[in-house]
Amino acid sequence: MSSFKCCGMNMNTSSNFLSALSLSLPPSTSSYSSVRFAPLSKSSTRIRSSLGGTVADPKATSVAEPLLLNAVRGIDIERPPVWLMRQAGRYMKAATSYQNICEKYPSFRERSENVDLVVEISLQPWKVFKPDGVILFSDILTPLSGMNIPFDIVKGKGPIIFHPLRTAADVDQVREFSPEESVPYVGEALKILRKEVKPDQVDHEAALLGFVGAPFTLASYVVEGGSSKHFSKIKRLAFSQPNVLHALLQKFTASMAKYIQYQVDCGAQAVQIFDSWATELSPVDFEEFGLPYLKQIVDIVKQTHPDLPLILYASGSGGLLERLPLTGVDVVSLDWTVDMAEGRRRLGPNIAVQGNVDPGILFGSKDFITNRIKDTVRKAGKGKHILNLGHGIVVGTPEENVAHFFEVAKGLRY
Repeated sequence: MSSFKCCGMNMNTSSNFLSALSLSLPPSTSSYSSVRFAPLSKSSTRIRSSLGGTVADPKATSVAEPLLLNAVRGIDIERPPVWLMRQAGRYMKAATSYQNICEKYPSFRERSENVDLVVEISLQPWKVFKPDGVILFSDILTPLSGMNIPFDIVKGKGPIIFHPLRTAADVDQVREFSPEESVPYVGEALKILRKEVKPDQVDHEAALLGFVGAPFTLASYVVEGGSSKHFSKIKRLAFSQPNVLHALLQKFTASMAKYIQYQVDCGAQAVQIFDSWATELSPVDFEEFGLPYLKQIVDIVKQTHPDLPLILYASGSGGLLERLPLTGVDVVSLDWTVDMAEGRRRLGPNIAVQGNVDPGILFGSKDFITNRIKDTVRKAGKGKHILNLGHGIVVGTPEENVAHFFEVAKGLRY
């Protein structure tokens, strides 16, 4: 592995990393106590928890903040907050649903770069299900045009990068992202959404979530030219011309840090970082091409927004799990391939978790869905847990089962 130093972390060898890792290892599974459910009412279920130090002790309740933010901060709350990745999507049947909008506006970029459409689509699940988090409708590739990387998202094909970046000269042409100039519609939409998700007399205020792509994931798209099965092009670049890839990653790092700050200044109350392809790297390569750049983003953002909850989601991250808290994020979002209790043990007591119900269970019976929700919450323990799926809602998911998921989740009580 080539020598690389970033944001105070020397990535020349794995020895320093492993020393840091040994300090962060959580207690064994035996530190878990059971979490029991007992009937509360027809619509509510009481969760009884006696966790033996696995999750940091909850703080006093704050009624001024959304439930999701209080959960991340370890404040005593009545139940785990819930929202779902891809909660706005083609599964919804409403007359003004996403499907109808797609028919009228077939281009994804048209839908995601129009303020009115972004607001309407983002609010669809809020109006129907009242989740505890409302996430901006957008795409992780949205900043690319503003970085001089032309692209499109084509139905049936996915992202298309018109001029893939493969050389130092290509990387030199990449501009640092200025969100105010390149994506003003994102800021405008966030400002409107923040006003729309205020609480009524019944519900908690929902937290407004923004999101960005992680540097390695963005680099994977622009080097590969789109989606990939084997990631051979970016790995060729990483292992034959690492300095070129590091230069590209650094540009994405500076740009995504600035993009997070912009989203928060426009109303986002938490931001999720999607590192979809980080798990294509071996642990030793993640230490060089993933971890230091994620940590740098967190460090930059925390300088200006120290209380902002940052969530990191990397699909299939079981092999990297102990490394993810070293980025400095506040929440690690687990996919369903990691048992929630095991994930809690491996991550330790001081970081919040999100997830991690298999989205496939939404094709099951309502009783099956209920049992899986309860199992996940029981294993997560009381506090510092955001209930979510381990990935986005799958196209074709019955909307009534999504409604049931939210109904059960919002009826739980610690």
